[in-house]
Amino acid sequence: MAGEAQDKNWPLPKFYFMVDWGATTNIPFQEVSGLDIESEPIEYRHGNSPVFSKISMPGMIKNSKVTMKKGVFAKDNAFWDWFVKLKMNTIERQNVVIKLLDEGGNPTMTWTLLNAWPSKISSTDLKSDGSEVAVESIEIAHEGLTIANA
Repeated sequence: MAGEAQDKNWPLPKFYFMVDWGATTNIPFQEVSGLDIESEPIEYRHGNSPVFSKISMPGMIKNSKVTMKKGVFAKDNAFWDWFVKLKMNTIERQNVVIKLLDEGGNPTMTWTLLNAWPSKISSTDLKSDGSEVAVESIEIAHEGLTIANA
């Protein structure tokens, strides 16, 4: 009802976020996906087990590649400049920080990709009869994902 104290336990909206990498901050991305981490299961059965099945144990941690999409801007080659440094295993690795913001612009959740590097870049598709915005994407491999809450 109007005038009553509102409950502050609401899920966070996902549309207000910011991405920083290296010295570049607040990159205007349209979408970020792939913030996944999983443990690969190890199946094992010892020879004298009376049970006729395997057991599962946690194994190596597997990090998913993170995909980020943004609009194409004139004279903005940040993706390509980073990607062309990938020569003979001498890539410039950077930490990438993704922040989910509240209505005041303050971080509420932060995902940090450790030692990230671009593994794939996709340019926009072109259509002579289209009126959409040109969007490019970058796929980022990383060595670890940390999550922090404010």
